[in-house]
Amino acid sequence: MNKQDLISKIKQLDGVTQDERAYLINLVNTKKKYGLVWEDKPEDVEEQLRDNLPVLKEVKEKAIINGEDNPNHILIEGDNLHALTALTFTHEGKIDVIYIDPPYNTGNKDFKYNDSFVDKEDSYRHSKWLSFMDKRLRIAKQLLSDNGAIFISIDDYEVGQLKLICNEIFGESNFVGQWNWFKSATPPNLSHKIKKNVEFILGYEKNKNNTKYKGIQKDSKSDDPITKPQNTLKVLTFPPKTINFKNENFQLQAGIYGTEKYPNKLLNDLIVENYTNTNEVSFENRFVWTQPKLDEELANSTIINCSKTTVISYKKQNYSEEVPPNLIDESVGVDTTEEAGKSLYEIFGEKMFDYPKPVSLIKYLLSFKENSIILDFFAGSGTTLHATMELNAEDGGNRQSIIITNNEIDAKTEKDLLEKGIEKGTEEFENSGICQAVTYERNKRVIEGYTNTKGIVIEGLKNNNLRYFKSEFVPSSKTEQNKRLLTQASTELICIKEDCYQDVTEKDGFNRLHCGMFTNGKGKYLVVVYHTRQINAVCEQLTNYIKGLEITEKVKLYAFSPEKETLLEDFYDVQDKIDAVPLPEAIYNAYRATFRTLKLDKKPMVVITITDDVDGESTLFDNQDEE
Repeated sequence: MNKQDLISKIKQLDGVTQDERAYLINLVNTKKKYGLVWEDKPEDVEEQLRDNLPVLKEVKEKAIINGEDNPNHILIEGDNLHALTALTFTHEGKIDVIYIDPPYNTGNKDFKYNDSFVDKEDSYRHSKWLSFMDKRLRIAKQLLSDNGAIFISIDDYEVGQLKLICNEIFGESNFVGQWNWFKSATPPNLSHKIKKNVEFILGYEKNKNNTKYKGIQKDSKSDDPITKPQNTLKVLTFPPKTINFKNENFQLQAGIYGTEKYPNKLLNDLIVENYTNTNEVSFENRFVWTQPKLDEELANSTIINCSKTTVISYKKQNYSEEVPPNLIDESVGVDTTEEAGKSLYEIFGEKMFDYPKPVSLIKYLLSFKENSIILDFFAGSGTTLHATMELNAEDGGNRQSIIITNNEIDAKTEKDLLEKGIEKGTEEFENSGICQAVTYERNKRVIEGYTNTKGIVIEGLKNNNLRYFKSEFVPSSKTEQNKRLLTQASTELICIKEDCYQDVTEKDGFNRLHCGMFTNGKGKYLVVVYHTRQINAVCEQLTNYIKGLEITEKVKLYAFSPEKETLLEDFYDVQDKIDAVPLPEAIYNAYRATFRTLKLDKKPMVVITITDDVDGESTLFDNQDEE
């Protein structure tokens, strides 16, 4: 029986609810012959998405702004599933590099599922971890650009399962490789069988491509041979003053020189003055280069040396970066976790985080690709942002980093706070969470500068901006009231999407209740138009304003409107100067695709009953055919 016949029979079954029917159809559609099979364990944070849409709200007092020409890094406090969902509207297909360091699921209180630690005795331990990772990795794939790549740190507890699930999500053919990071020179003696010095990093591309990853640049102190015994005989001609000799002045007649093992045939007489050849000279040998390659190397200032026995070698001035080896250790400039802990201690003067990743490790991975937008949705202590800013400072890059973490408080700190009478939900309590006390504070100090534990003043990396956001929610039922609310609440999401933050609404004479006006200070403008009974007057005012703007690109105009055509009619006189997007449908479309990824379209959405303004009420998946 084929799949469609089976689905047809399920649809005709009596005595089953719509939920049960949808579940059975989903089982048929997801049945595999090979790969991972696990029992999906629902998450509370996923269930929240059934009747709530996530938006991002900026905490403006935490913003660190150092100039419009600097990259705007983004720190999001909230559950990463919610934040990732919001980013599908702002950054779908835009992220170039994702690095994540997810919980390893060791059973030693490193992985929480529905606010409870998963221990070694939990019979659904692996299923919970796979359910957790599957959802987030599928959204991550949506966010990757066509040439994007993801790097995932993991240890041996889940590396096998992770590779299988990544093969399914990203495609086995898009697997780049597995790097082995020398994590610790002094690992704990937890086993009678093996010491664990190494952790793993899996790499996948969204689409396999021919991009060469940049590893370290070779710096050779000795010459390289220009011949190999197995090569065919070739003739190379060296222009005057291109070969360096050991003796100052001499002449050689044409003949065979070199050594018995490495003979070198001189085809014409050679004249040497001041340690270099004054005439064009040709040699016949088993050269590794052709004549065009020799000419290219000479043009790149490669040094050609000739020994007293007339054996020729070369020394490059600048070697190109080598492809990264699969071992990551001090030989490629990467530290251990012990060194990472010391570095973090230098910033805070106390231990703030267990087992941080070294900045050098993340810098090494990020340097594989050129300037990029970087995402880390298991941000922890904020190493990825720190590494991004250091790398920009070193090579003049303009990379932007987006990092996400919750504001979880460890059990000991929570107990101490409660004993002091500091209650959950208060500002003082929240200030002790990881996002605010560690992730944000670390990078704030890195940007602004700090004095380390040795009393040395460390200059700040001031060519960076940092903006702090929290995830919030808007009801998902599509009532007219909720549509207006979502349009209003999405303003800061749109600012993130367009990288346009300078609020000039009131400065330029507009009513904040009617619209929001933003610029990046470099000729780009963003307009967000809300629902208002004075829409005609607002459109006329905006039209006149847009006519007078000096712009480097079209004005991004997002407005409460049923469709793009209607929006263009409202701004007919400046159609050629705007890029119009109707709200909130653009946001609904992005979230609808993400909720399908999470399979929320197979589950009933909660329909909220409202006594007034119910015209047009529907759910996000109304009129969607059951598959």
